[in-house]
Amino acid sequence: MFEVFPSPVNTTVHFAHVAYRMEERYALRDPEVNYFQTWTSEETMRRIDDADVFVVSGFWDDDLLERAPKLKYIQSVGAGFDQFPLDELSRRGIVLANAAGVNQNAVAEHAMSLMLGLNRHIHIGRDNQNTHTWRGMLGDITKREDELIGKTLLIIGMGTIGSRLARFAKAFDMRVVGTKRNPGTVATQIDEVFTPDKLHELVPQADFVALTCPLTAETKNIVDARVLEAMKSTAYLINVARGQCVEEPALAEALKSGQIAGAGLDHFWDEPLGEGSVLWDLENVIITPHTGGETRMYEERVIDILDDNLARIWNGRSDLRNQIV
Repeated sequence: MFEVFPSPVNTTVHFAHVAYRMEERYALRDPEVNYFQTWTSEETMRRIDDADVFVVSGFWDDDLLERAPKLKYIQSVGAGFDQFPLDELSRRGIVLANAAGVNQNAVAEHAMSLMLGLNRHIHIGRDNQNTHTWRGMLGDITKREDELIGKTLLIIGMGTIGSRLARFAKAFDMRVVGTKRNPGTVATQIDEVFTPDKLHELVPQADFVALTCPLTAETKNIVDARVLEAMKSTAYLINVARGQCVEEPALAEALKSGQIAGAGLDHFWDEPLGEGSVLWDLENVIITPHTGGETRMYEERVIDILDDNLARIWNGRSDLRNQIV
């Protein structure tokens, strides 16, 4: 793969992230390599010339390439890689791997917690707590908390996260159906799986519609006004995929009008979510700030990929884990 890659003691790993404590966690493994972390984009730009290996996500800037004469391997901190110039990396002989899979359990847990929170009205309970309001017993059955048992969950995108979510849902005795371009590759047992072109036939069956798909040309606005109109008025939308997978103005209208019961949203068109967004003030929405995959184990799982790939490189292998370029 590489004509020349430095030995471990001559390799320098540059971690760059605004919050994740990569250097601190890496130090606990007592690595042979040299390593350091930068915390701002300006500091990153100043020190990139030291890097043989660059572990980065949000601080990426194409101009870094002109200042990185030694750079040979980029390890993305996240699963996304659309910020990287793939053709240019290939031309320069720089390999790129992403962090796909590191957050599959965390994001699936987050989706499950949003489903439970909405179904059990945890968000309403917290609102009542903030105003010191004790809600009495409800005679109106439609306004009570509900149970997941027997409910139908439609998962759009049966990859690793969707498959993990399906396992959680089956533990709650839910009926689980899903969509995937190649249904035969679904990695877990669910009730039914279909190709994405069947989505509009499946949506009316669902009590929960969960997005766990990547953002592609095919999935952009996959939940649009037509899909929202087809959902039950008692159904909830869960988005732990990407904000652009949902037609946000149509969703806001559906939530305001009661066209659907509510939504649990971890991703938005623009992030941070603008202060003026109508979504903030909707009682039937639970908002989390793109934190579904951010747990105490995140750094460890990224470093696991880094260590695995460095070991492969030093052993002369050309197949990196999660290799993109």
